Amino acid sequence: MQITDVTTTIGEQSGLQSAFRQLMSQQQLLALCFLDVSTTEADRLHLRLAQLDAIFVTQTPLTVLLPSPAISQLRDHFSDWFQDADGATDLAAILARHQLIWQVGSRRLDLTNHGLIYAIMNITPDSFYDGGRYTTEDAVLSHVDAMLAAGADVIEVNGQSTRPGYEEVSPEVEIQRTIPYIKAIKQRFGDVLVAIDTYKPAVMAAALDADVDIMNDINSFDDDPIKLTMMGQSTVGVLTMLNMRQHNFSRLTAEMRQFFKDNLQKLKAAGVDERRIALDPGIGFSNVADSQLDYPMMRNMAWFNDFNRPLMIAISNKGYLAKLLDLKKTERLPMTLVNEALMMKQGGRILRVHDVLETKQLVTLFDRIQAGYWTPEEN
Repeated sequence: MQITDVTTTIGEQSGLQSAFRQLMSQQQLLALCFLDVSTTEADRLHLRLAQLDAIFVTQTPLTVLLPSPAISQLRDHFSDWFQDADGATDLAAILARHQLIWQVGSRRLDLTNHGLIYAIMNITPDSFYDGGRYTTEDAVLSHVDAMLAAGADVIEVNGQSTRPGYEEVSPEVEIQRTIPYIKAIKQRFGDVLVAIDTYKPAVMAAALDADVDIMNDINSFDDDPIKLTMMGQSTVGVLTMLNMRQHNFSRLTAEMRQFFKDNLQKLKAAGVDERRIALDPGIGFSNVADSQLDYPMMRNMAWFNDFNRPLMIAISNKGYLAKLLDLKKTERLPMTLVNEALMMKQGGRILRVHDVLETKQLVTLFDRIQAGYWTPEEN
């Protein structure tokens, strides 16, 4: 049996290829074609594909649509089910071709089927959620220790609040708030991945000197040419955000897609390997009243899957939950988790959060459900 990947060619003859592939991308489906299937293999193959909830597209040749967790199960059992090691090899190669990788320095983070917990460490007096709570090195390191023990994959240090109506601080103040803590975290916790949230070139330069691993810019790195140059000359992970406070879109999803297409091109032209880039739609960053832009942005996450870049979910305890549900800051966790699950289902993979333990539980449960196929032995 031969198994080929037809994800990028399926639908060519119908004239609907573009629409079909966009729908496949939104649903995170791959297309497999099975060739040279013997008569004795055909019934068993149909059974196993049905157990994996495959969408049957054509019978001759047999072509199906499956998400990657189902293909992983098929790969893992293929040799036992069909006594065919070559088929398992074909499936492994197809999965490798469609991996979602975030390259952060020398780390290769595989986010294809797993969420990444990106924990917020605010060192600011005015952050909307926990401003002023962590003001000493002991307090910061104790909180980082607790977040890592709870399951955090990344610790992000912040020295400048960007909540609505924020007051800008000088680069010198932001450096004083962040760089000593980046160094202290790395010294105390070894190989932990440390990010910084900043839009100031001077702070970025200082963070690079302190061996930060991830740079998160709410202004998408393109408001000052020096930032693109710095990113091109570094190896850090690059998290680029669409700041809706700087735009006035009327065709929201289409214009967001064009923004990221242009922004990715600028970063790549500056020498940034595309595998280093992750995208943040910027939920909560809008001048439109009552979070009216936030809800369609939450709903349209799947429209960016075809960029094949990790997508950030940054909605933790934000103000839309106060406006819609009249929830205080301390009451927003349950609805945050519900919304994060919905956005993970659409393809979001990086969860920027305050509450690590509960988010770890969410990610563990979500990943298990996504891999939840029932493939009992044939009777």
